[in-house]
Amino acid sequence: MPVDESQSGRGRVTVFRMFGAVFGYATHSLDERNLGEVAVVGPLTPGVEWGRLWEMARAMCRASEGESEHARWIMAQANRSFTCGGDVVVKFPRGDWKLARGKRADLGGYCHRDHLWTGAMTVEEATPEQVAAYASTYQAVTSPTRLSDKGVSP
Repeated sequence: MPVDESQSGRGRVTVFRMFGAVFGYATHSLDERNLGEVAVVGPLTPGVEWGRLWEMARAMCRASEGESEHARWIMAQANRSFTCGGDVVVKFPRGDWKLARGKRADLGGYCHRDHLWTGAMTVEEATPEQVAAYASTYQAVTSPTRLSDKGVSP
């Protein structure tokens, strides 16, 4: 579901690298119980559009899989970094994050999260060096063409 609104929060943020770009992962709660039932994931590298996450997921999942499997793949990558420390750049115990424009998906409890919110993300505490693009050994997307250049809506 495309979304054209902004969200923000303060809490634990994991900054991790994947396929040449840097992403942020935080959790958000929908009520005062503070359960963190929403996973918030987005690119932090300047110039990387939020749709790149979904493009990577499509490239890495089987062709027969749909958006729900793509959402789970995105969640798995963020959770892998948070839990196992894979490709972590930095962890902020109390980071300020903002998420604008994007896409939401239902996770149904996958990785202990009910919802996935993706979009253009910023983390106030992250430095330019921490979010800079890097040379990756592996590529999820064979073409650097942006989704919008292909006439595809993420």
